[in-house]
Amino acid sequence: MATQARARLLSTAEDLFYAEGIRAVGVDRILSVSGVGRASFYRHFASKDDLVVAVLQGRDDRWRQWLRESVEARMLPPEARPLAVFDALAQRFARQDFRGCAFINTMVEAADRESPAHHAAAAHKAAVTEYLDVLLAEAGHQDHTELAGQLVLLVDGAIVTAVREGTAEPALRARRVAAALLAAHRG
Repeated sequence: MATQARARLLSTAEDLFYAEGIRAVGVDRILSVSGVGRASFYRHFASKDDLVVAVLQGRDDRWRQWLRESVEARMLPPEARPLAVFDALAQRFARQDFRGCAFINTMVEAADRESPAHHAAAAHKAAVTEYLDVLLAEAGHQDHTELAGQLVLLVDGAIVTAVREGTAEPALRARRVAAALLAAHRG
């Protein structure tokens, strides 16, 4: 039963935080929507901040697994896989419930760079950068680490632009920029 309560708290909090923002959603609202009691909440989480970090860690695992599976499902040769990241993002941006990146949103809301939430969000971005670094190394790019940081900049810019424009097109534009960047580094 305790595990079910924790799972409901995490699921409810993730949905509400993503839809409305971390600051806008209080513990009382999470308890009301989840149907979990206050005492149970505090058995699982010492504070709302702890819940936020747990939500981000779970979302990070699922999001990165989704990205890996999306890239692998395209069954492309290694040199084409880095650009497949942008194709996957275009699919994500087209979803009706797309509200940007939960991790970027968290960093904006948790402006304190030393906060646990900011650290959890930054850890996600570092893990995405590492994944791109691996893809680029497998694609044969000698300067893969530098390129990974540049592609993450394009990914993050595409995410924010997709929120602003309300379309998936920014992923495709970022893909074209990434293709030119990768071609220039090969040449």
